[in-house]
Amino acid sequence: MVERAMLVSIYFDPREEDEAASLLEELHELVETLGIGIVHSVFYRSRDMHKQYLCGTGKAQEIVDLAHAYECDVIIFDNGLAPAQQRSWEKLANIAVIDREEVILDIFNKRAHTREARIQVDLARMQYALPRMARMWGHLDREGGGGSSGGGAANRGMGEKQIEVDRRLAHTRIDRLKRELEDVRSQRKTQRKEREKLGTAHAAIVGYTNSGKSTLLNQLSGAEVLAKDMLFATLDTTTRRIDLPDGQPLLLTDTVGFVRNLPHRLVEAFKATLEEAVLADFLIHVLDCSSPEIDRLYDTTLEVLEELGAGDKKIITILNKSDLLHDPVQRLLLENRYPGAIFTSAASGENLDGLLQLCCEALADRICKQSYRIPQTRGDVLNLLHRDAKVISTDYEDNDVLVEAIVPASIAGKLQAFATNDSSVPQS
Repeated sequence: MVERAMLVSIYFDPREEDEAASLLEELHELVETLGIGIVHSVFYRSRDMHKQYLCGTGKAQEIVDLAHAYECDVIIFDNGLAPAQQRSWEKLANIAVIDREEVILDIFNKRAHTREARIQVDLARMQYALPRMARMWGHLDREGGGGSSGGGAANRGMGEKQIEVDRRLAHTRIDRLKRELEDVRSQRKTQRKEREKLGTAHAAIVGYTNSGKSTLLNQLSGAEVLAKDMLFATLDTTTRRIDLPDGQPLLLTDTVGFVRNLPHRLVEAFKATLEEAVLADFLIHVLDCSSPEIDRLYDTTLEVLEELGAGDKKIITILNKSDLLHDPVQRLLLENRYPGAIFTSAASGENLDGLLQLCCEALADRICKQSYRIPQTRGDVLNLLHRDAKVISTDYEDNDVLVEAIVPASIAGKLQAFATNDSSVPQS
């Protein structure tokens, strides 16, 4: 269990200095999420990218000496490290060395609870670990007798055999996890078909991690999804039904938060979860308007959505945490920068009515307001209206029931025979 960490960020282009500094701050939050103490940070520009350490050997030794001086038991790089680079750093430092991707994987491993999330995390971890097995068994090469026995090749073979076995087991486990993930996707597909039969509209809440997505779902639906001020608090998707002001139901799904430099294999592994965003009727993009990095967070979310194939979806953008934004000038700038977006606070409930109204507008073509004359003998039709539509008024005339309702397009055809205008006579 590591307790004292030193963070390292190496960048190469002077134009990337601000971005690299911002990412290092984000790494600080990620590491703190794991409960690891941070004793020092190194922010360094290297003119060239070196194969062995990313930076030159002199600077690498300087970083290692700093880690020893601060009595660190782990060095954490914001940069992605190739397996060979990770081994080079560990050999030089003689302490654990990990990168940003491994930090994110460890957080995901702690937070995943459902079977689906566990499978996805395990798959991503195995794919990450596989290329790092190359020298895990190097100590076995030195087992056995001296060179005079002529057994050098045989001794090396022991190590080779062990790593081959481990690689084969790893590949077998990866294949099994992929099959299990396909089973999960199949189950989700069946669940979606059931939802589609009901014709209920579906929206996915997307956005950067810790932007307030789970709090928003809780406020709108009364759900009790874990909502904490921490990165990646939600890994397991939750879907809840709400009723919009115009009467039609809406399914809302909370999704895993995005993060800059999200490892590609994590995007791949979590597609079964994030495909809710691809298949939704529209997206609710939650932005933390109190963050100084709001533009980068916005761009990151759009990039991930594009990678998932959801870049062309209709998006409602909300500037959340408005209760933390006290500068009126900044508020005005954000209004100009994100036209059409609305300020909300999921924590206090501010302007959530405005959000619901935007949801109604996004689905305006799915419903219509209609009057019906239904014989009292047709209880099945009345049940359908009360179950899948919003009944505004009910009256009785002779043996008929006069109903005014807001009806989703999915059932409008079934009710067409009973639709009426003031002068029409419906069929029975």
